[in-house]
Amino acid sequence: MSSPLPRPLTDLPVRRLTPGDLVACADLCEDRGWPRDEHRWGLLLAAGTGYGVDDPEGKGLMAACVVTSYGPSLAAIGMLLVAERHARQGVARRLMRHVMAEADGTPLSLYATSAGRPLYEQLGFAVVGRVERVTGFFRPTGERASAVTVRPAAAEDLRSIVRLDSDVFGSDRTHVLARLPAYADHIRVAELEGRLTGYAAAWPSDRTHVVGPLIAPDTATAQALITSLAEATDLPLRADIDARHAQLLDWFGQCGLRSGSETTVMTYGTPDLPGDWTRRYAPLTVATG
Repeated sequence: MSSPLPRPLTDLPVRRLTPGDLVACADLCEDRGWPRDEHRWGLLLAAGTGYGVDDPEGKGLMAACVVTSYGPSLAAIGMLLVAERHARQGVARRLMRHVMAEADGTPLSLYATSAGRPLYEQLGFAVVGRVERVTGFFRPTGERASAVTVRPAAAEDLRSIVRLDSDVFGSDRTHVLARLPAYADHIRVAELEGRLTGYAAAWPSDRTHVVGPLIAPDTATAQALITSLAEATDLPLRADIDARHAQLLDWFGQCGLRSGSETTVMTYGTPDLPGDWTRRYAPLTVATG
């Protein structure tokens, strides 16, 4: 008797991921040449909803992604990964269609790599922006970026941070920001006349400190926040900056950070990201796919 034909990969079930899948998600990153970044996966799986497809050969996950909901106005898709041995067989499209159906009309956003962008365009996502990554050891220029007061964040600042963040991002991210003190190694706030006007965090990833979120009323305040974070670490910095903030990107170059990869900001079901981009310099994490 002949053996039954193997089940098509695009017919395999999609399941919800749990914190117990963290290592399998990190293995999938490593398989695609990304840093394992278990620290970031821990946050994403705790604050969002993970979706995955088990490898039919029993080798962990064949594919995965995470959706972070910010209420009815927006959900962010990130970390869409398919194991190299199963790439280009329709698995990513299958997973994306499942996630989009689960969203049930909620507007979606994502940061696309050049490899992933064609698929997202075929699924109806539109380009709304661009993010540029800078990396390197921070070397101060010798002049203070701003006279603004910058200090380490305290526990009592969280309510003001959440209020500012909601205004700038146009979405309630309390469930993410509540985890920020445990996730980030350093958090700084900027104040003007006793009022919190900006904040920034640095969190560990692959022997670097990643700057994000970064919210500020102007470039000078953003520079002051970054300078304070850089003074707290001996590791190189990495930041994913909205490309419209050209002045800040030029300043990073003067401080020794080099430009690297770019990602495309895309949305589905909404013409643009909500909030005020002029004060939004960097997100918490760019989870690309």
